Amino acid sequence: MTRILCLAGSARRDSLNRKLARLAAEAIREAGGEATLVDLGEYPLPIYHGDLEAEQGVPGPARELAALIRAHDGLIFASPENNASVSSLLKNTIDWLSRIRDAEVFSGKVAALTAASTGAFGGVRGLVHLRAMLNTLGCEVIASQFLVPRAQQAFDADGQLADARGREQLAVLARRLLRVAAALSDQSRPV
Repeated sequence: MTRILCLAGSARRDSLNRKLARLAAEAIREAGGEATLVDLGEYPLPIYHGDLEAEQGVPGPARELAALIRAHDGLIFASPENNASVSSLLKNTIDWLSRIRDAEVFSGKVAALTAASTGAFGGVRGLVHLRAMLNTLGCEVIASQFLVPRAQQAFDADGQLADARGREQLAVLARRLLRVAAALSDQSRPV
């Protein structure tokens, strides 16, 4: 079964992107995949600093998260947009993960990008930066992405997307990610 890791770039309890990551995990399961939902708040990391890395190495939580990523075929990011870029939490996490030299974390993985934002653009500006970072680290990011503009109004009382069209778009993204992840996983298996 194709395994997808779903994570939000926010650790805030009532984060709109945490809600979106949870829905992405549900969409993966409904499409026939296995989904693991990760809370970055459970992987506390200091602000990246080269001297800290030289003195203490890569922190244990970054290595634990890296092992979890390597155990999955693909990723779905639900990324908040902060100042037209990714959140500092997500950027810092990726920075630490990129420092693990014994095994590249993102190389050979495939990812889908989603964002929920209270603004009219739905977080698209931040996804441009996230896509560039992941591509630089060897991650194949599928072209399709899912945006939730005016997200403070987009979720119903049960935390589901109120809009049926949005629910279908997220389901389509999940199916596409699973197809690509399965195909890439098949290519990497020995013949």
